Amino acid sequence: MKTNTTLLAAGIIAILFILALVAGCTAPAPGGNETPAGTATTAPAGGGGLLRIATTTSLENTGLLAELERVYEGETGMDLQFIAQGTGQSIDSGRRGDVDLVLVHAPDLEQQFIDDGFGINPRCIAYNYFIIVGPESDPAGIANMTPVEAFRTIYAAGTNNTPGVMFVSRGDNSGTHNQEKVLWEQAGYNYETEIVDSGAWYVEAGRGMGDTLILANEQQGYTLSDEGTYLSFADRLTLVPVIAEGAELLNRYSAIAVNPAEHPGVNAQGAANFINWLTTNETKQMIGEFGAAEFGKPLFTPLYAPECTEPPFNCTCAEPVPTPT
Repeated sequence: MKTNTTLLAAGIIAILFILALVAGCTAPAPGGNETPAGTATTAPAGGGGLLRIATTTSLENTGLLAELERVYEGETGMDLQFIAQGTGQSIDSGRRGDVDLVLVHAPDLEQQFIDDGFGINPRCIAYNYFIIVGPESDPAGIANMTPVEAFRTIYAAGTNNTPGVMFVSRGDNSGTHNQEKVLWEQAGYNYETEIVDSGAWYVEAGRGMGDTLILANEQQGYTLSDEGTYLSFADRLTLVPVIAEGAELLNRYSAIAVNPAEHPGVNAQGAANFINWLTTNETKQMIGEFGAAEFGKPLFTPLYAPECTEPPFNCTCAEPVPTPT
């Protein structure tokens, strides 16, 4: 009987020891929310201390984003995370709810984003102009033409295999690429059937603005660029502005929050706060002075009311974004 009791006690002790080991293996370690070293993580949009902004490469290439980030993070402690890509890709990121707001420059795409219910509280911030740059020799002979006349002339020269005539397109559904397509349409061409794959004269880079300028420079071709990126890359280029005037070259930048009704996880308050900061007179002054010392002229012109509400801008630039409910 004593032997049986001893064996039973030993068995119970063994079971308790095994249970203790199991519990020790499954219980969280101290600081159990920490991610093991070497494990990659991606924070979702909507974090209170993180604001994700999908934006155009032209803003990044100029260096303006880095300056905005430096100042805003210093003032608020908010962690700004810029994702630079073409405007079309940025708006797609907003549609998916991958970001909290977009900072873009393609009015038609922006309006569709808003009309579809994914974007709210648009505020235009600043503008500059697109320019047509090319070799100083101007092999197509477009100097002093309107932008639309220039595109017709480049097309005629390119499709007739005129020596030295090439056009390098962003080809990435960016704001610049969309403006290029508008200019081809205004020149009387169907972009998809008459421009794309129309010959070796037309090259689609599929790259950001800075890289497209570098490629165009290597090929000694024409390209459409925003003025700010061109100025910031000018010391690496032999291409020169050939056409820099014309209403068709207006380039307006806007901030648009992602609609929390479509994506409840976005940081709606953070987006509202950042847009309101962008539209303050102090921030607009900073934007308006950016690049002046380095390039001899500002890279952007801030928008103020009532000018922004009138043609050719037709946008809202001063009305505060309301607090999300």
